Amino acid sequence: MKPLAVALAVLGLAGSASSAPGIVVPHGFRVSVVANGLTHPTAMAWGPGGRIFVTEDVGRLVELRAGSPRVVASGLKTPLGLAFSGSTAFVSETGRLERMVLQDGKVASRRVLVGGLPYGEHQQDNVVIGPDRRLYFGSGATCDACPQKDARSAAVISMTMDGRDLRVVASGLRNPYGLAFQPGTGRLFASVNGRDTLGANEPAEMVVRIRQGARYGFPACWPSWRLRRLVGSCRGVAGPVAYLEPHSSADGIAFWRGGLYVAEWGQYLSERRGRRVVRIVLGANGSLSRSETIFADGFDHPLALLPAKSALLVADWGRGLVYRISPS
Repeated sequence: MKPLAVALAVLGLAGSASSAPGIVVPHGFRVSVVANGLTHPTAMAWGPGGRIFVTEDVGRLVELRAGSPRVVASGLKTPLGLAFSGSTAFVSETGRLERMVLQDGKVASRRVLVGGLPYGEHQQDNVVIGPDRRLYFGSGATCDACPQKDARSAAVISMTMDGRDLRVVASGLRNPYGLAFQPGTGRLFASVNGRDTLGANEPAEMVVRIRQGARYGFPACWPSWRLRRLVGSCRGVAGPVAYLEPHSSADGIAFWRGGLYVAEWGQYLSERRGRRVVRIVLGANGSLSRSETIFADGFDHPLALLPAKSALLVADWGRGLVYRISPS
């Protein structure tokens, strides 16, 4: 069985056509609920045996079984990122990145690979494993819009899978939440949350291609939604590949069926922005080919995305549900 089929069988929903009231998807797609009972899910990953594992911001790592979460580990510090290499889980948390080795569905060993990372208004975000077998993770700025004292803030960081050789890959990224490597190219892309103090309609959220040594402008340069270009002190700053709706909180990202999908978490007290999944089409060289289009709408707060060959899974932080979107 393929990984998704195994996972859905474990969830007890293989072949299920259960509906997902309120979720709107394009013609030719269908959506169903495959898991519930989660508490603020933040990241999803394929783990041992083709099973789905999820982090929750209440400090837990859970495994989805029969459509419900089973706690694997607790005591995590607001985990926002999760990646697996075989039976080894890597979890990014507030101020640190932790490694856990699983055996028979339980934690056999656990240790902090790197700690003492800077955090404040934002923290450490998604973690992914690169083609070079290094860990890459986002590290958000400690404030809304101020210079950072630590080079590891407002940056994408890389290190070996045993916690050595920590490097700053790219800087000037206010909150690089979502990370994804484009299949077949090895290019790394990130979603970035914009600052809060430029009004209701500025700045844009953005998606950038991460390049070694590149600077992306924070805090003196930002992407203008109205002008669709960078404004401020932007000399030497690398531009985005996509401008997204202001204050939509562009977070989890994933490549699926030739497009880049972005979960827009939305605003805390308003449904005006975000709360949907959008699709971006990139060109052959990694530049923007077609701007964002709404792919799925009607969520409370979508946050984590997990691609499979035949479906895109979306975890709704607000409702504690995992949705499955697939071609009809």
